[in-house]
Amino acid sequence: MRRLMLLRHAKTETDASSGRDQDRRLDDRGRRDAAEMGDWIAAHPPFPETVLVSHAVRARQTWDIAWEAMMDRVAAPQVEILPELYGADPAQILDSIRTATVPASPRRLMLIGHNPGMHEVALMLMGGGDPAGAKALAHNLPTAGLAIFDFDVKDWEDVAYRRGKLVLFVSPKLLRLG
Repeated sequence: MRRLMLLRHAKTETDASSGRDQDRRLDDRGRRDAAEMGDWIAAHPPFPETVLVSHAVRARQTWDIAWEAMMDRVAAPQVEILPELYGADPAQILDSIRTATVPASPRRLMLIGHNPGMHEVALMLMGGGDPAGAKALAHNLPTAGLAIFDFDVKDWEDVAYRRGKLVLFVSPKLLRLG
């Protein structure tokens, strides 16, 4: 069994002072949401053993703030910054899942990236699971949204579209509605 956690970066400023999209930073709400999601992850094991993070500033900030909220309660995962997650389409994200975990093959993997690719790959991986989560996820993977999938496979290389069971979909908004 393998568990995949897809976390979209938190809410960002509209424009970066550099003018480059990848330099956009989290805004106040984004910082609060990233901390809230980190706290939620820490309270809901199992935890990721490896985290793959887009090199964009907003994705790295999302991870840093989420980790700060959970670090006293969770074993430190291996973290890898992957430039190829920035702007990745579903095929590129699936390739990152299948190959970026070499040589160690963690049982639990988290990716922090961007829409539309993260939302699209979540929909493409889903082959069943939580109906309410699937309905909510069908519309959008919002900022700081987290989709958790289980795959009945022995290795990440065997992860494929429509093979994932959606365990849970959660977002800061859903947590507030509670």
